Amino acid sequence: MSTENPAIRSVERLLEVLDLDFTRARTTEDIFIGDSHPMPTGRIYGGQVLAQSLIAAERTLPEDRAVHSMHGYFLRPGDASQGITIAVDRIHDGRSFSTRRSQAYQNGVPIFSMIASFQDEGPGVEHAEPMPTGVPAPETLQPDEDRVPGLAGGARRMLSERAADIRHVEHPLYLANDTERTPRQGVWMRMRAPLPDDPRLHRAALAYLSDMSIQESILRAHGLYWSFPGLKVASLDHAMWWHRPARVDEWLLYVQESPNARGGRGLATGRIFTQEGALVASVAQEIMIRVPEGTE
Repeated sequence: MSTENPAIRSVERLLEVLDLDFTRARTTEDIFIGDSHPMPTGRIYGGQVLAQSLIAAERTLPEDRAVHSMHGYFLRPGDASQGITIAVDRIHDGRSFSTRRSQAYQNGVPIFSMIASFQDEGPGVEHAEPMPTGVPAPETLQPDEDRVPGLAGGARRMLSERAADIRHVEHPLYLANDTERTPRQGVWMRMRAPLPDDPRLHRAALAYLSDMSIQESILRAHGLYWSFPGLKVASLDHAMWWHRPARVDEWLLYVQESPNARGGRGLATGRIFTQEGALVASVAQEIMIRVPEGTE
């Protein structure tokens, strides 16, 4: 892949971040180390830690045992200028299922803790929620960075040079707009360059993407946006279920909604579909959300 295009270089950098080094095996843990993806805020993007923790856990399993669910907690903000250490505890290996605990550390303290379950592929009953109808195709929508003309140069560059091509079905929430207040939205997403065929890499990259924009169904319900004065948002936990295989370098529709917000917390849920309509994954995340009094 060429490194002349900053967006493609960002995909290359993501692949480097997900290429963890195995350092040593302890009595109960396997230890991995990795880099952090640069971020303008200086804080590690949560999706990076999700993906790295999953990659580390899968490295302790045979290739035919794939992740089907994970539940994780964001414990502390991570420093994007530092590397990350991930300890994997092999909790259980059964005939069909395995369980792993991954904990991500910086400076000797945990910043993220996850338990994930893995399963052999097998037959069984099957059904799936259908993809919503009437959603505009991604090719008919402009990339987000082209739909926010008032965005400052640095922020616009961050959008255009990130690894993922994100296209909101509704208006993006980076700046103030007159978008209808509703606790739901749709987002098309894909990586900006082809990824290797390794299914584990695509599952991890899907986790990476799953943390991107899901919080916005909560913001949209209250007329908020990312640059709203005094707005504070932080992810508290994240859960994800993988249903069917998919490539993250092909278009995926992320349908998101928020069933509840109260007490400074908001819950967001999401379903991810292929462009052909197959349900790929389900996601849930709770966030801390604080708005200055009298400004909403």
